[in-house]
Amino acid sequence: MKKAGKKPQELEVRVKDLEAKWRRTLADYANLEKRFEREKKEFTKFANAVLLDKLLAALDDLERAEAHLSDKGLSIALEQMRVVLRTEGVEEIKAVGQKFDAETMDCAEVVKGSKNIIVEVVNKGYKLNGQVLRPARVKVGQGDLKRKD
Repeated sequence: MKKAGKKPQELEVRVKDLEAKWRRTLADYANLEKRFEREKKEFTKFANAVLLDKLLAALDDLERAEAHLSDKGLSIALEQMRVVLRTEGVEEIKAVGQKFDAETMDCAEVVKGSKNIIVEVVNKGYKLNGQVLRPARVKVGQGDLKRKD
């Protein structure tokens, strides 16, 4: 006796089920590729953060030297360094006259001045592609404090 095979309807359902699974798998794979590409771009964007932070320390020292020397060559080299940093996505955090922002600034000292307004920058802060690379160290105004004795 011959064994009866699966009915055509059963086979059709099985084919549709396998086809649906195959399409889901393809969609999952396409999404995985997109996610991998996005993560790769993010990694590349921030992979140089440690190196850039070290360069910023050197930039700080050179800017302090520039403030005390009148050397045209030093000024030109510093401007070239700033241009390179900008092209790599590094931007300075503007602070003087701004309201204190704990996410982008560290308070080094509280001094006379308008309440919560940055009076002076002790050490410049920078962002890399919109994310804080190094917070600005600032002096923040204390406002009018009236003492009661």
